[in-house]
Amino acid sequence: MGSIELGGQLFLDGRASDPRELGLMNGAPSVAEKCVTYESDTFLDFPQIRWSLSHMRELRPTLNVRRGGSVSSPLEYEDMSETIDALTFTDMNGRVRTFADALFDTYTDGFLVLRRGRIIYERYFGALQRHLPHACHSITKSYAGTLAASFVHEGVLDDQNTILSYLPELRGTAWEDATLRQVMDMRTGLNYSEEYSDSDASVWKYARASGWRPRSGNYDGPKTIYDYLKTITKNGAHGKALAYKTVNTEVMTWVLERVTGRAFADLLHERLWAPLGCEEDGYILTDAAGTAIAGAGLSATLRDMARFGELMRREGAWGGKQLIPASVVQDVQQHTDLTRSVNADEYRSMWWGAPKEMGGFLAAGIHGQRLYVLPDHELLIARFASHPIASASASEPIIAPQMVALTRLLRE
Repeated sequence: MGSIELGGQLFLDGRASDPRELGLMNGAPSVAEKCVTYESDTFLDFPQIRWSLSHMRELRPTLNVRRGGSVSSPLEYEDMSETIDALTFTDMNGRVRTFADALFDTYTDGFLVLRRGRIIYERYFGALQRHLPHACHSITKSYAGTLAASFVHEGVLDDQNTILSYLPELRGTAWEDATLRQVMDMRTGLNYSEEYSDSDASVWKYARASGWRPRSGNYDGPKTIYDYLKTITKNGAHGKALAYKTVNTEVMTWVLERVTGRAFADLLHERLWAPLGCEEDGYILTDAAGTAIAGAGLSATLRDMARFGELMRREGAWGGKQLIPASVVQDVQQHTDLTRSVNADEYRSMWWGAPKEMGGFLAAGIHGQRLYVLPDHELLIARFASHPIASASASEPIIAPQMVALTRLLRE
């Protein structure tokens, strides 16, 4: 079998780790050594992750995000697969690669490109199929941030209000004097760490409280997301530099649910899934109390995630209706697009700035999830992956120049 060194560790490569080749969850029942279970606490380890990210609903409790009863919105097809697969580029380490090989080398599960709303490239690998939802991880944040920004635009929320004015339960925590806007833009001073390679990082306490990861038999910590949020103390001033902390999304979504009186999954259905004409239901992981894991829990099909990105590219317009206020998208562009302003903040309403040569903005999640929204080039790029290393540091030296090369090709 092929292997590759990443971060000083040896892993099966993208082809050899295909869950079909490994026989993961194959058979009735699957043999013990090929079985992927939540209780084993290895379901997000490699290579099990290559199967589990396309099957999270089979491992954990979820809330359904219903697509609605209408016919799914059409996506026209204009195939450019042969041209794109043959594209060559040089990665950040000086190695020349083809586009097709780079997909395997970054453990891609699905890749889709829309140009002017038409599918020009669509590929699936491993356990992922067109009809299967895949874990979006932190792209979930961008869904939540867009909804929150929409309610701010509509006057339902005031982003200059303090979190305490919405959630008195968080008195005495880090958020009691933070504004909603500071939370939406991840500019809060929290005593919280999110380094996935550190087994003692706060993110793992959050993961166990939310049920994202199993707890040991003697676990006596918080057992829900809200209980965990109440333990976070302040560290530094709010409103300063960007400090990426997933727990901010959970606070923001708590505010969203409290003020609207609607669950996050219902808001996704009402505001996005149904009016976009999504092809399949989505779903979102929950904690023990049934609260959605809004920072990372959403799963959607590749095409349905692309529809969301295309909605943003079109400044919120879809099928003759304005689903997201155009001002929300324009605000994200103004604060993230480095080609438009040297003073771009690079993060706004839980969207990132895309690489400068590409322009536009993007949503990103661990293990290689990406959604690039590139209005200037009339492009939308959606990517699912199950990279063995959570941090982007292992895959970005390939992905970043690959995406720039693709943008150049389609621009020319």
